[in-house]
Amino acid sequence: MSSMTVFYLIRHAHAVWTPDEQRPLSLQGRADARRVAELLRRYPITQVYASPYRRAWETVAPLAEAMGLPVHEAPDLRERKLSGEPVDDFFAAVKRTWDDPTIAHPGGETNTAAQRRGVGVVQRLRAQHPTAHIALATHGNLLALVLHHYDPHVDYEFWRALTMPDIYTLELSNGEVTITRLWEAN
Repeated sequence: MSSMTVFYLIRHAHAVWTPDEQRPLSLQGRADARRVAELLRRYPITQVYASPYRRAWETVAPLAEAMGLPVHEAPDLRERKLSGEPVDDFFAAVKRTWDDPTIAHPGGETNTAAQRRGVGVVQRLRAQHPTAHIALATHGNLLALVLHHYDPHVDYEFWRALTMPDIYTLELSNGEVTITRLWEAN
């Protein structure tokens, strides 16, 4: 018997950066969240999950509302914590974690650990809903790490090219994996 689960991995829309992980979407981010809803409402999504961070929730709230679905919190969709303290060169620090996924900056999380929890969400939801279409609102690095698990070509440069928001489908069907970008930035 064939079964296919489709995940819509959504990187949150733009939020003005602050150290507070609960920062809200910017005006542009809210407009893009409405565009995310317009794009995804044509798909047969039956479940919506989001990182506990406000910017992820706010990105999928218009979609959930349009489809009459609740947004379920998925703590393991939170962003990978790069470091416990600010880093001097953010991109160099991120690249180092991609070059060696087993290292963590002081107070941070390894890419290996973050990937394990993100992929764990996908695997649990696939087991619970083997033929569903499921939206997952998360963060750039975690989205790239989940996709990297299924396609090792997804790397640091892929992460750097992600937009806010961004959307990739991850189709899992009896050992077959298909990854497709849905979002087109203007």
